[in-house]
Amino acid sequence: MASEQAAPAAVSKNRYLGARRNADYTIDQDWKSYTDDEHDRWNRLFQRQRAVLEGRACDAFLEAMARLKLSDSGIPEFGELSDRLQAITGWRVVPVTELVPDDIFFDHLANRRFPAGAFIRPESEFDYIEEPDIFHDVFGHVPLLANPVYADFMAAYGRGGARALQRGQLKNLARLYWYTIEFGLIDTADGLRIFGAGIMSSPAETRFSLESSSPNRIRFDLERVMRTDYIIDDFQQVYFVIDSFDRLLADCAVDFGTVYDRVRDQPDLAPHATLPGDEIVTRGDFRYFIEKGKMTAGA
Repeated sequence: MASEQAAPAAVSKNRYLGARRNADYTIDQDWKSYTDDEHDRWNRLFQRQRAVLEGRACDAFLEAMARLKLSDSGIPEFGELSDRLQAITGWRVVPVTELVPDDIFFDHLANRRFPAGAFIRPESEFDYIEEPDIFHDVFGHVPLLANPVYADFMAAYGRGGARALQRGQLKNLARLYWYTIEFGLIDTADGLRIFGAGIMSSPAETRFSLESSSPNRIRFDLERVMRTDYIIDDFQQVYFVIDSFDRLLADCAVDFGTVYDRVRDQPDLAPHATLPGDEIVTRGDFRYFIEKGKMTAGA
């Protein structure tokens, strides 16, 4: 979410930073201004990630991507994409220049508008970019907004944002976003699958999240997630696993006020930590992090 992600990159990476913006931080996508090189970059990103996601992304994501007609035929035009999406779940995609303030972000989600960065990463950052660009936001986030249950969860998350801000507990709500919407896994009859957008748009983390022996994978628990810190500049040391979108919506359709009361005075948890009550899906050996010097053996 807005304040919890990495800071925007240099101005030269985002040609929209000088664009005129509305009060809600939206801008004109100006689709005709994209260059052939930018459309080609989208196409190559799409082709690579679409191939990697076979057998790894959840079926709902792949089905929705086809239904929304996302393809390797150039950068999507937000108006046309929104018309298709709105007909299914009432959501629209609105272009923005960069990460927006938290209150604006929550208001967009609560009103079924997903703010998506309009610029596409430069060639020099083809494999990884710190700030969310149009490929991350549209390819990673938008397809599941065509799933009615997931779409309801996202709107409910937006409605809960104002309360988190008022209580000074934004960090707890941000962790829910991080470990579900960005980096969530889902248990299916065919095994673990990806649904988080931060994984969906990264070929390296797509493989790591499902196939590496390094991270813990723990069954989703709302209060547990709200207490758990996360890593913004590398792979995750823990991935939380939901049972279904219906269960996720039900788990989060509670009075967050009482949940905030319970977690407020509890200590934050390190990403690699486990608790006696955790349902461990797979226990990690943290080899990747140890070899990078980010952890010590037995930590």
